[in-house]
Amino acid sequence: MTDARTPLDPVDAGAAHALFAEYLAAHPGTESSPSAIEQFGDSSEMADELAALVLAEVKTATASLVAEYVDEPLPRPGSLWVMCGGNGAPLAVLRTVEVRTGPIASVDDRFAWDEGEGDRTRDGWYRGHSAFWLRVTDGAWTPDDDVVFERFEVAWTAAK
Repeated sequence: MTDARTPLDPVDAGAAHALFAEYLAAHPGTESSPSAIEQFGDSSEMADELAALVLAEVKTATASLVAEYVDEPLPRPGSLWVMCGGNGAPLAVLRTVEVRTGPIASVDDRFAWDEGEGDRTRDGWYRGHSAFWLRVTDGAWTPDDDVVFERFEVAWTAAK
């Protein structure tokens, strides 16, 4: 991961909904709106790097803190969401395929590999995510905080 920290641009909700409408037109009978419109990470560079891993189908999982879902429900299998790049432009519709919650220590080797980041080991995953959550929570994160472990697949891309 890069150390650059250019702030994320706001997501382009209009373009994200337009991309989702393209998906709906090709897949009638699915959800009428995305469950979320999201960017990965906390910088434009990180969002772009992680989105590229998703589009290459290297990154098929993500982790977030349960505390991030104060105003929205946790992801659920089958939900569809729009992934945006660091510039806020929508890149893909993703489908959640599996969700579980637990402490960070409950991450396993397979999940760390599926996240597709760094050296793809559990230890590397643990170090990277611990540092990230300490940074974005201004040091308030602890290893006892619950984590959402989510697996997903690419359902539709802006290029289709």
